Amino acid sequence: MEERVGASLGLQMVIQPILAEFSRVDPQAVKALTSAFKKVEQQNPGFGQDFLTGICSAESARLNVTEVLLCLASQPCADYDISRPEPAFRRLSQRANNLKRILSKIPREITDRTQFLQTIKDIAGAIKDLLDAINEVSKAHADLGRMREYKRVLDQQKKVFVRHSKSFSDTLKKYFRDSRPDNVFVSAGRLINQTNTLLMLFRLACKSS
Repeated sequence: MEERVGASLGLQMVIQPILAEFSRVDPQAVKALTSAFKKVEQQNPGFGQDFLTGICSAESARLNVTEVLLCLASQPCADYDISRPEPAFRRLSQRANNLKRILSKIPREITDRTQFLQTIKDIAGAIKDLLDAINEVSKAHADLGRMREYKRVLDQQKKVFVRHSKSFSDTLKKYFRDSRPDNVFVSAGRLINQTNTLLMLFRLACKSS
């Protein structure tokens, strides 16, 4: 039975680590809260980020949550870790992490046109490399664990990733016309979430039945 998964920078980069800090005090309460946040995020994608934005607004904090989450996106997270020794899986993880690392630099580099243009080229290359790695794993390890069970949802998620990649490219074209960085941050964050969702699905698919 396929599990429903969805990556959320707000939940997995900020909320879960904060809750984990209280696990020594009341581990059962932390477990229940984490489970509740995950359930709500699955039913309402983007809830975690909206929750953080609401807190910052209530505290009158002059903080761009989307930008902050994008900067944090390259940090390691156990939810995305594929613990497989096979070279194809290692390449998949490395290339996904490389794409996230490059995307997370956007807030720092977007004001430097020369550097940003190079970053855009690097992102395009990283997307191609990741798609190649996805295809390699899918072909080389089609019978591993639950890969056949997850084939349909993995193929679907790959299409979603490609669609968000094209949307990111369109957003960049608009940015060079209107110079509005927030739209780029939002689009980059969505692309990272789709990358992380792919990692989460492969993590489930390569486990034994």
